[in-house]
Amino acid sequence: MGQNKIIIIGHKQPDTDSICSVIGYAELRNRAEPGKYIPARCGEVSPEAKFALETFGVEAPVYVASVEPTVSDIPLDTRSVRQDVPTVDVAGLMDTYDMRNMPITDGDETLVGLVSEYGLARAYVRKNPREQLSLIPMPLETLARILDARIVVPARETLGEGRVYTVIDALHVTLSRMTPNDIAIVGDNEPAQLALISAGVAALIIAEGAPAGERVIDAARSRGASVLATTLDAFSVGKMISLSLPASMIMETDIPTVRLEDSLEYAKGIVSNSKFRTACVVGEDRQHIGLVSRTTLMQEVQKSVILLDHNEYSQAVDGIEQADILEIIDHHRLGAISTLKPVRFLNDPVGSTSTIVANKFIEACVEPTPSTAGLLLSGVLSDTMVMKLSTTTSADIRAADYLAAIAGVDPAEYGPELIRKGMDLDALPKDELLTRDMKRYNLFGRSIMVSQVMTSSFEFAETHAAEIRAELDHLRTTMGVDCFFALFTNVFSNASDLFAAGDEACITKLDLRDQPVRLEGIMSRKKDFIPKFGQMFRQL
Repeated sequence: MGQNKIIIIGHKQPDTDSICSVIGYAELRNRAEPGKYIPARCGEVSPEAKFALETFGVEAPVYVASVEPTVSDIPLDTRSVRQDVPTVDVAGLMDTYDMRNMPITDGDETLVGLVSEYGLARAYVRKNPREQLSLIPMPLETLARILDARIVVPARETLGEGRVYTVIDALHVTLSRMTPNDIAIVGDNEPAQLALISAGVAALIIAEGAPAGERVIDAARSRGASVLATTLDAFSVGKMISLSLPASMIMETDIPTVRLEDSLEYAKGIVSNSKFRTACVVGEDRQHIGLVSRTTLMQEVQKSVILLDHNEYSQAVDGIEQADILEIIDHHRLGAISTLKPVRFLNDPVGSTSTIVANKFIEACVEPTPSTAGLLLSGVLSDTMVMKLSTTTSADIRAADYLAAIAGVDPAEYGPELIRKGMDLDALPKDELLTRDMKRYNLFGRSIMVSQVMTSSFEFAETHAAEIRAELDHLRTTMGVDCFFALFTNVFSNASDLFAAGDEACITKLDLRDQPVRLEGIMSRKKDFIPKFGQMFRQL
């Protein structure tokens, strides 16, 4: 999602108001800071909300499972080196950028290994002193650069794989062993230089700043031998050739990796247990993305979040305890969220959060786009049941009129159609039906879950009563709550049928043994049901 972005997100099991209000508020805030605010959700889009999104041609908010800090929230060192780059160049880059480890990639930027300071030291300190010095296939210009040499005779553009001889004494012994692919290092000894060329050497390296005479140059040209001249002594030339091995020959391949979506806690564990004290960040097919180290993981990182349509930990996105909450906008009862620093907190007892967002547009003298106005209207109509719930206020009616005019929609026609889209109850399994719109409350020491299902009649609840009760018992046990209530609210009859699962004593004291129980005038979970049953729980 990127750094410096602010996530605007609703509650778990998001309803239409939650989905539409985050889109609306993100649009408003992005007017001043384009692209900074990301509308998000932490649950599936309901059929009703999906209908609203499709009606006004808007994509659903991005899904965010958790706001726990991830690898994507920290700066990464994106440097890497191709596997054919000489080791001396890799070491030079590591020194220049003060890197203890360098990722190695192939031509497609796929991670293939890691060169570490420890690996470099082990590769060269453990090298067998009796081992024959050799050269891998390499462009002549690359070798000249490594040796800081001048190309006197460029007979071959690329040198093949061959051994390297330092010709100091016993020239005849060296000549007897040489092949056309070998290279000779020689000093200021023209007879030796000519003899080596005549023997068919692939390249002659004249060390210690010694001159390359005309006879040597002519002989090299006629025999197809390359000649390089360097100020390095013979020992240094050999050492630099040894360092010219490609990164692929000394890299290690058992490297720890993490992904951008991995949590920082997980990444810290991987890095701490790694001998490199580093992990490589990879994408699909091991594409190299960057490098994380203990230093980068020591930074204090938090995702910035604005919460809409709720203010309780039990309803918030996972990882909210580790997030930086900047603002809360809600229309429900006060919950238990606490913060370490002051935040903006707007809690207005209106029918929907979309009403609050619409009023913010009005206060800012900014008009929402027609599509956003249509979505905010959907949120208002959904949460007030087309202005029929007892939670409906004059502010909701004014907001709906304002938004309908911008969106070009008649609320009296659009509202019932929107509500009907969320009432296809037979198409859903009972567990999904009962958990699609549920909220957890803590009332006087008891953990309470309240699910609400909107219906157009009482027929469904009466027909499926046994199945609903059985599923409620199962959900109560699975979720570990004291009581699980389900309201089947008839939007056209101003009443709800109540089902409940709990211990026998609690159900008896609440007078809920015979279910469903018809509750006249109970339409709103937060304004009708919770206040009424909250008082009953106080007396248990």
